[in-house]
Amino acid sequence: MKFKLKARVSRSDVPTVEHVLQELGARGSVTRGADDIVVEAEVEGGSAKELNRSLLSALRKAQKRTTLRAEWRSSDNTTEKYFDYVLKKTTTDGTK
Repeated sequence: MKFKLKARVSRSDVPTVEHVLQELGARGSVTRGADDIVVEAEVEGGSAKELNRSLLSALRKAQKRTTLRAEWRSSDNTTEKYFDYVLKKTTTDGTK
């Protein structure tokens, strides 16, 4: 299944985040924001939970105190929002 990722990464650096995304097979952009790193990418995987766990685990291997706020939108328009490993909200068809 394809997912679109929008995320904010704290306590890490742009080259590290880019490297981790490449390892996950994601295509997208990584930019430095005011206080964090902004990620917009597309990636394929089994589930948003699995992809989120893989992304955060890889980021934390490089920088232990990394935090992740991620929004994963699947091809069926289901959106899952995570803070670190914890699912905070699930929406369907773009409703909030």
